[in-house]
Amino acid sequence: MCGIIGIVGQSDVAAALYDGLTVLQHRGQDAAGIATVDGSRVRLHKGNGLVSDVFQPGPMQMLTGRVGIGHCRYPTAGSAGSDEAQPFYVNSPYGIALAHNGNLINMDALRREVFEQDRRHINTESDSEVLLNVFAHELREQGALTPRAAIAAVAGVHRRCKGGYAIVGLVLGLGLIAFRDPHGIRPLVLGKRETPAGVEYAVASESVALDILGFARVRDVAPGEAVVITSSGELHTEVCAPPALHTPCIFEYVYFARPDSMMDDVSVHKARMRMGVKLGEKILRLRPDHDIDTVIPIPDTSRDAALE
Repeated sequence: MCGIIGIVGQSDVAAALYDGLTVLQHRGQDAAGIATVDGSRVRLHKGNGLVSDVFQPGPMQMLTGRVGIGHCRYPTAGSAGSDEAQPFYVNSPYGIALAHNGNLINMDALRREVFEQDRRHINTESDSEVLLNVFAHELREQGALTPRAAIAAVAGVHRRCKGGYAIVGLVLGLGLIAFRDPHGIRPLVLGKRETPAGVEYAVASESVALDILGFARVRDVAPGEAVVITSSGELHTEVCAPPALHTPCIFEYVYFARPDSMMDDVSVHKARMRMGVKLGEKILRLRPDHDIDTVIPIPDTSRDAALE
């Protein structure tokens, strides 16, 4: 479980990424990172700790650029070392940074494939770095740097990577990419806001990150969909995976997500309330002679489901 956010703005986005990550802090407290594109350079800062610990004034001033991504990490694959903090970055092709929420179930086979066939080196135990290198290889195979090429590269990721993943990434010379696994296991939502300077876009794990930044929630990124937002603000979207059964992770509604989020057009708070109702009905059915005085939530994040 991790929190991810990406923004294409009309001015520097680092402060907005920081605020968005702070709102998503419940999704990961182990490490945090931000990458921005400033002209022909990717600027990156990451480290272990909470968002407020990692991003002091000095690093924040260095993170210039109108396009950027952020990540807060809860370690599920690999170690909790600072070298596995995200976003990850590769130089070839073009310069790509990527942040990942999810888990790949075929990581070991992919890792060998990336080394033996793609001739790319993996430096950590993180499945996120493997996924980044798969995308980088697929993009290089397109032989062009266009929204169409990026979408085709995402289609290649969908073919090769198995598991749950929601992704935001930066590609130098192109802009922001975002995509979601074909089963929609991990959440991803698209937002938009109008400013005097023009339209800005954001993509995040949860709608609360959009709310706090003043972005209107446009819709959830569809399972298997690729979103490309160029540095100039052009939006390109396409579902580039074969149809698959939509199977969102139920623990997003039980535990991971903030109660004031909307995921796949479902209120997390209302979902938890309905779960409580169903649980109560089951208890009454199985234990009509129950003598229950108190109901408590396990885990504690679901406390709002027991309040009413």
